[in-house]
Amino acid sequence: MRFTNGFWLMRPGVEAHYAREAYDLDATPEALVVTAPTKAITTRGDTLNLPVLTVTVAPHLPGVIRVRIEHHTGGGEPLRFTTAPAEGGTVRIADDGAGVVTSGDLEARVTPGAPWSLRFSSGGRVLTGSGHRSQAWLRLAPDAEVDAPPVGLPRGGAYVHEQLDLGVGTHVYGLGERFGPLVKNGQTVEIWNADGGTSSEQAYKNVPFYLTDAGYGVFVNEPGHVSFEVGSEAVQRVQFSVEGESLEYFVVAGATPAEILERYTALTGRPVEVPAWSYGTWLTTSFTTPYDEATVTSFLDGMRDRDLPLSVFHFDCFWMREFQWSDFAWDARVFPDPDEMLARLHERGLKVSLWINPYIAQRSPLFAEAAAAGHLLRRPDGSVWQWDLWQAGMGVVDFTSDAAVAWFQDRLRPLLRQGVDSLKTDFGERIPLDVVYADGSDPKRMHNLYAERYNAAVHEVLEQERPGEAVLFARSATAGGQQHPVHWGGDSTSTFASMAETLRGGLSLSLSGFGFWSHDIGGFEGTPDAAVFKRWVPFGLLSSHSRFHGSDSYRVPWIFDDDESAPDSAVSITRRFAKLKNRLSPYLLAAGREAAETGMPVMRPMVLAFPEDPTARPLDRQYLLGPDVLVAPVFSEQGHVELYLPAGTWTQLLTGERVTGPAWRRERHGFDSLPVYVREGAVLPLGERDDRPDTDHLDGLVLRVFPGSPARRTVHVAGAAFDVVTTGDRVTASGPAGRWSLAVGEALVAAADGTASITRDGRAEAPSPL
Repeated sequence: MRFTNGFWLMRPGVEAHYAREAYDLDATPEALVVTAPTKAITTRGDTLNLPVLTVTVAPHLPGVIRVRIEHHTGGGEPLRFTTAPAEGGTVRIADDGAGVVTSGDLEARVTPGAPWSLRFSSGGRVLTGSGHRSQAWLRLAPDAEVDAPPVGLPRGGAYVHEQLDLGVGTHVYGLGERFGPLVKNGQTVEIWNADGGTSSEQAYKNVPFYLTDAGYGVFVNEPGHVSFEVGSEAVQRVQFSVEGESLEYFVVAGATPAEILERYTALTGRPVEVPAWSYGTWLTTSFTTPYDEATVTSFLDGMRDRDLPLSVFHFDCFWMREFQWSDFAWDARVFPDPDEMLARLHERGLKVSLWINPYIAQRSPLFAEAAAAGHLLRRPDGSVWQWDLWQAGMGVVDFTSDAAVAWFQDRLRPLLRQGVDSLKTDFGERIPLDVVYADGSDPKRMHNLYAERYNAAVHEVLEQERPGEAVLFARSATAGGQQHPVHWGGDSTSTFASMAETLRGGLSLSLSGFGFWSHDIGGFEGTPDAAVFKRWVPFGLLSSHSRFHGSDSYRVPWIFDDDESAPDSAVSITRRFAKLKNRLSPYLLAAGREAAETGMPVMRPMVLAFPEDPTARPLDRQYLLGPDVLVAPVFSEQGHVELYLPAGTWTQLLTGERVTGPAWRRERHGFDSLPVYVREGAVLPLGERDDRPDTDHLDGLVLRVFPGSPARRTVHVAGAAFDVVTTGDRVTASGPAGRWSLAVGEALVAAADGTASITRDGRAEAPSPL
């Protein structure tokens, strides 16, 4: 939200009260508390009739400092995100009178007197700061000429904002799954969950955290609406504002973007590891397409008969009867014996996923039950909140009520015990404001947080019923939602432009703390033409998680070509890349483990993987899958693609071609190919089987080595460690005794005794393609 009219003036109807000076500083072991009058105090009379801001600066975690700006405090503590408890640091008054707060390698310094100055530094270098006309409490007249808030959100009468300096050349990233440019400089970003598709400024997953390439990130601890002006109002600053009387944020320092992300996820939570089967191919019924068990069987037989690997089958909305979503009951007209059907699916080696949402339609018998028990959101007059958008007369489950959570979970347990393995938690964004929550939460502050409560409730029951195997397929989220993977990109259109915006959304989400991400292969809305579908397939199957899904048309590969046997048919392309991904499953599982341990996402934006390379910082049409495999999807029918390879030697995984970077590449690829480059020094663990990802990866494992720096790598597969060392012209590997092999170039050496050594000759410089 913009409050100013240019550099000097305020907009009509806006009354701004800025922190003008640090009048006094009180240091306790826990925090520095600063009284910041909104005018410079020169006489005692200046202290009268004056708004004053109370600014609390406190150490929280190593490299993390918390700042709270408050005008009036009598309203009590507002609802905030759940964060890790503070671990302490130091707070002191320096010899020059400055207040100094230190947490690990991050220091905050408040200079006494005027003008107002709060500076954050690390290693002797100033990272950012809050200076003159940065912190403010603002009062708005009813007719104030300011920007309208997001649709459906009434404008408030008072706001608090902070502005932090934006250094020359600093790039800003994150703020959730946003589908515009990856670099957020110059953008206005509204943190407000909405069901707006992937082609708008709205987002399903709004996260009030931004990361920079200048050694810090900022997390605004406000679960309601937060408005960001990223160098778009005060072009030298990032402004964030919230309605009300207080604002809290954390500054997170880090030598690299990866370290910032590690510290941010230590503060807000990290994802759990997801099981191996979830990395395989998911196929769905699609949304409004007609289907029954015979349709499902025909899809499964079609995949089997064409040698197309499949791990998960998903039933979308109409597994339940129309007008009754979500009542968690199979539609007996089309699925008369779900127990037997699920057993048959499991006999095929498949996992099963079901669609749900947090809304209960009036026609469902569960509506009256939930309403009578008080499990649905109510209007201020005590009546159940209902509307007809999406489901006729639907109500919304109140996840602030422990009883409602338990009731909702108990509706899911019979399905899980019946044989369902995963749940797609759709929706959670269209949450009303004219309601009363069971715990008294402010509806504006609960709006974004609702998705987190919803997904947490479902993930919890999955963990209870499927220990170590819990997997969601979630659309909505906010800060902390990364703890409940997996998330997918929502409703895209079936075009190349939407394919590209989908990737931007995923990369932006990765820079917001989310470790796992997927999207609808081929696009959701409409039916993709063959070119779009065949370009989307390799991108989708070289993503963290891979699902074929559409709205009103199926996404089975054989409907897109007349000649399925052609190398560039959709069937052949799906077969090639689904099998490749299954062989990569040991590698992907290791990347997923890293996400759980450090917050490093499986799909890594280039700025995260190569922070020292300025060319890599704005790139949003390529990424690293795990630590070593660079993927550049093709966004054109003709196959033209432009990509950048950072310094080092890179090997095309599909052809064996070697390229030395840094270099820009302009390539042209057939439908059955795309740029997939492996960086030097990589050791790629490949499973022997390509039909499924959940196998014994130690049995028949191949360690494919791409010699170069670093000369020593340790690779972990299924709990076993393999040490690989390159010395001169020889590559040596050691690990547990068993049936595994070391591969360099076209040579392959078995290591049944636990060691293997192979000479790196000329051919070894160009490893054979997959």
